[in-house]
This record gives sequence, C-alpha cells and structure tokens, in this order.
Amino acid sequence: MQFLAYILIYPFLWLISILPFRLLYLFSDGIYILIYHIIGYRKKTVKENLHLVFPDKSNKEIKTITKTFYHHLCDMIVESIKSMTISEAEMKKRFVIKNVDQILELEKENKSIVLMCGHYASWEWIFILQRHINHKGYAIYKRLANKYFDALVKRIRAKYNSYLITTKETFTVLMAAKKKGELTINGFAADQSPKHDKAFHWQEFMNIKVPVHTGAELLAKKLDMAVVFLKVKKLKRGYYEATIETITKTPREYKDYDITDIFLKRLEAQIYEAPEYYLWTHKRWKHRDKVPENFR
Repeated sequence: MQFLAYILIYPFLWLISILPFRLLYLFSDGIYILIYHIIGYRKKTVKENLHLVFPDKSNKEIKTITKTFYHHLCDMIVESIKSMTISEAEMKKRFVIKNVDQILELEKENKSIVLMCGHYASWEWIFILQRHINHKGYAIYKRLANKYFDALVKRIRAKYNSYLITTKETFTVLMAAKKKGELTINGFAADQSPKHDKAFHWQEFMNIKVPVHTGAELLAKKLDMAVVFLKVKKLKRGYYEATIETITKTPREYKDYDITDIFLKRLEAQIYEAPEYYLWTHKRWKHRDKVPENFR
C-alpha cells in the first residue's frame, strides 16, 4: 500500500514542483481556500494559541494574524514540493544567508556546529546553507511513515550535502564523524513540545511555562560544538533572508539549560516581530497546566 500511494502521488507532486512560481502561488491560494475556509484545518488550535500568547490583542488582530499565517502555511507546503526540482541558483536567490562568514570562521577554528532554529518563516529551504560552507550537514527529523516518501525527502536533502537522521541515530552518527575528523553542522528545530513526563527542563516561552527540548544543548556540550541560532525573516512571498547568530563557541562553560533558554528568548523576539510566520498549528502550550512542583 505504501508503494501504491507513492506511485500515485509522486507524479502529482512532481508536476506541482515544475510549475513557475507565479502558478505555484496561485496553487497555494487554492490550497488556502481549501484548508482555511472549507476544511478549517486546526483553526481552533491556531486561535487558541494566539489568544493564549497575545491576550492583549483584539479579535480583529487575531483574525488578521490567523489568515496571514494560513496563507504562509500554504506557501510553505508548495515551497517544500518545489524543493524537488528547484535549481540551486534559484534557491540561492530566494533564500539569502547574510553572514555565512560566521560559519566559515568556525570552520577555521575546526569547530563543528549545533544550529538551532524554530518553526518560523522557512525551515524547508535552510539546507541551501550547505552550498555556502564546507561542513557536512545533518538535520534531526522524525522519520515519515511511508518509507518511499521518507527516501524521497532524504534524496532531496542529499543533493545539497545535507542528511537526515533520527534522534536515536544522532549521537552515534556525530560521534563517528568526530572520530574521523569531519566537521559537521547539525540542525535542530528545537521549539517543539516534548512529553511532559520526560522533560528535564521547563521554561517560559511566550510568557507561558512549558517543557522544553534540551537535546541540542546536551549534544553541543558532549561533543564540544559551537552553538548558533539561525534567524529567518520572510521578506515577501517566496523570498527569505537568514542571519547566523553565534550563541557560544564554548558550550561547556554554560550552566545546564542556559543555552536552551538563550535560544528560546531569541526565538520569542523573532515571533514578536512578525507572529504570522510562526507554526501556530502545533500544540506547543498543551502541557501548560502540568508544570511539576519543582519547576513552578
């Protein structure tokens, strides 16, 4: 059944991917009508999240952010499909990284890197970074249920010297790379919600205490990697600008969870600037009423 689904859906995805951008975004507008106006995909979750973190905003303001967010979400869907066939030159034009020299300096210092970012603006086109640097790229991800689509996503990333690995594989793969003397840059979208009963750290995010993933910080300390934050800004439809902000070159000098907290604060600032580009469909604050006594 998985293979049947793949061979039926893949040609459709490929046809979408070869559309010129003007037609691609017309298709995105059609998806918007479907998922926002007809299906209402997670609209309740999105509005609850926005009212929760922006209690001072009016219903009109929340509605405006919501609609803009759904337009952006649909753009993200078609842009991820476009990754199948987009040229390197086109992607470099549309996803500009302002200060790649930050990474090149770390390369001169023989430092591997933990790159932390949020589900903000575009995280689908971040892998074009690999065309500007020499570090081998890894992104930590959750394996897709359909093994054929999982392999497709991996092939797309591999074109740019970027490889997907699961959480369970991460330490083994990166330790092996360290032993071989390879420099790696390892991407973590570190703003998702861990299981509350397995969380080691709780912190306020958008003024609400939640459990926080700490794996990126733990890995940086174990393997003595520099930590950077990738701030992505949406300039206009289909165009993004990224800035690399070095958090530390010496993670072991920080107290436990300080690096994670710095990341959260930078992500918060990014969201406050333009909240419509954050992934509001995710139930990030679902454990807010389960804060353990020792974290209150």
